[in-house]
Amino acid sequence: MEYPVYSIQLVKESVLSYDAIASPLQVKDIARDMIGGKDREHMLVFLLDTKNKILGINTVSIGSLNSSIVHPREVFKAAILLNACSILLAHNHPSGDVFPSLEDIEVTKRMKDSGKVLGIFLLDHIIVSHGKN
Repeated sequence: MEYPVYSIQLVKESVLSYDAIASPLQVKDIARDMIGGKDREHMLVFLLDTKNKILGINTVSIGSLNSSIVHPREVFKAAILLNACSILLAHNHPSGDVFPSLEDIEVTKRMKDSGKVLGIFLLDHIIVSHGKN
């Protein structure tokens, strides 16, 4: 019987230049720059080290106009590979309304609970749009 042998690796797609991140508000600005004007929902995960410095940013999901399928498996995959200590989630609302939906609240709770099991803590879930909010 033959069994496949795999190796797992991350591939750096690009590099973004921003000043050092001191607060979630700056993460909001980066997320707005990256996905605020998109016409479909996009979910980003910001991967953080023990001092809350960004190790990387991963696009977890691209959905439809008003929804995006998000599963802990995809959210935490890059965090595990990069040995992240914690994460920040960010997604956009193409409608311009940044108020969290019931689904947004449920996703946040599910990711927070999953992160506790893995020892990778969810610090915040930010919603951005094309506006100034």
